[in-house]
Amino acid sequence: MLIHEVLVVGGGLAGLMAALTATEKSDVAILSKIYPTRSHSGAAQGGFNAVLGEDDSISAHIFDTVKGSDYLGDQDAIEVLCSEGPELIRELERMGVLWSRNPEGGLAQRSLGGAGFPRACFAADISGHVVLHTLFEKVLERGIKIYPEWHLLELLVEEGQIAGALVYDLARAKLEIIRCKVLILATGGYGRAFAKTTNAFANTGDGMAIAYRAGAILSDMEFVQFHPTTLYGTNVLISEAARGEGGYLRNKDGERFMARYAPQKMELAPRDLVSRAIFKEIKEGRGIEGKYVHLDLTHLGEELLQQRLPQVKDLAARYAGVDAARNPIPIEPAQHYSMGGIRTDVWGMTSIPGLLAAGEAANVSVHGANRLGGNSLLETVVFGRRSGQRAAEIAGTERWVSLSEAAVSRYMEPWNSLLAGRTQAKQDDSPFAIQQEATSLMTRQVGVFRDGPELEDAVKRLAELKERYRRLTPPAGEQPYNYALMHYLELGYILDLCELIARGALRRTESRGAHFRLDYPQRDDQNWLCHTFVRRGEKGPEFSNGPVSLTHYPPQERGY
Repeated sequence: MLIHEVLVVGGGLAGLMAALTATEKSDVAILSKIYPTRSHSGAAQGGFNAVLGEDDSISAHIFDTVKGSDYLGDQDAIEVLCSEGPELIRELERMGVLWSRNPEGGLAQRSLGGAGFPRACFAADISGHVVLHTLFEKVLERGIKIYPEWHLLELLVEEGQIAGALVYDLARAKLEIIRCKVLILATGGYGRAFAKTTNAFANTGDGMAIAYRAGAILSDMEFVQFHPTTLYGTNVLISEAARGEGGYLRNKDGERFMARYAPQKMELAPRDLVSRAIFKEIKEGRGIEGKYVHLDLTHLGEELLQQRLPQVKDLAARYAGVDAARNPIPIEPAQHYSMGGIRTDVWGMTSIPGLLAAGEAANVSVHGANRLGGNSLLETVVFGRRSGQRAAEIAGTERWVSLSEAAVSRYMEPWNSLLAGRTQAKQDDSPFAIQQEATSLMTRQVGVFRDGPELEDAVKRLAELKERYRRLTPPAGEQPYNYALMHYLELGYILDLCELIARGALRRTESRGAHFRLDYPQRDDQNWLCHTFVRRGEKGPEFSNGPVSLTHYPPQERGY
């Protein structure tokens, strides 16, 4: 049995920031199913929003975020996000982050979708990569214990609060219990619940699903963000920075079609609006080959692309065979981000004492129904730091929750049986087949556009897929690096979350932000200005409504 006062699960930006903050007062360890520098945070390109310009203001950032959230964001949490942003950007610079500079030598800032001012600080178009590696260097410098390629399997909840975690060391094929006073989930999103996604293969929503199974409240799972610009076919992300630097979206006629949908913001409208506009262009016959549209950067010039968008240029060449300085890039929308997650307060506290969450795994909720570009990276460091602060406070004042030998056996026995099992004769079904059907179903029927009959069918078919999953024989787990076993477990997490997303979308009979119902195309503040809370019940998910924090900005029509 291993013992740490604070256990951080997840080695991305939120997890590393939480660990660095908590280690100032506590014994901290980081557990990650991949090496921290391979975390999906490293794929983030565009930048970190923060008010640094003389013409900009904290109140303007707050309003842009509230409006972008389609008034479902909690305004008290948004105020925290925007107010603490500038100081954190400077703190990251002091840690060694090499932000891109403007001609005067100050921090350069670019516009991202939905912003009233250029306020995204960036490191070329590899912002997440640069900050992730900087934080990881600090973690190594501080000597924080890291358990890489260890998988969280179950939260140990005794006396109603966290007592530790049951984990699996992939290299040794061995179960371990890690005792802790506080556990922070910073496990990222669930993009692999969709067939078309920008997310890494590791993004299977483990933390959300495991917290849900342990009794934690999840919130707003129906709100799924689709990024407008991913490479057609592969869905490799083409950063919003490309439009922030002046890129155009064009249909088959060469027309900048965003003039029809957001005449003031054009290509820099919020992501939900741009994604729907692209799909509408394709559906109405103005797509190229009837399948995609173009992102045109040719007018920006070779020098600017090389200086500000080197990764975009490289990705277009490698995965689409396109020289972005001379030819437009074929793009289509794909799943990108989860607005929903484990419900927390502004300090990362969940409904289970001792369990905290931060980053994309959490729902605080600063993004509401739609996230603005540049706000997710800011969220990781702001609320990663806050959860680390609160975790250290709890670790310093709270007692250890008792964990008896009988309780240890109760947690270990089912997993020992699963891991010691033997794969039977060839099965007619497989995790791959089930996942392929589930993710295709989600992309097709729980995507950018939704309607009642398709959602009802999706809920029914997901229940059938879960039943097929229950009939599978788990792969034996005694051999090291048994990725078949990991895939089997991750599929279970994905199916749990797919059910919550589809049921939440069917339940919310309005259109708001990224959730667009063809049969209920209007926003309905009278009935649906509320969060969707869900927790695991004896007969399945139990949904309820939660209040939205409204401070200074009452809901109004959202136009761009």
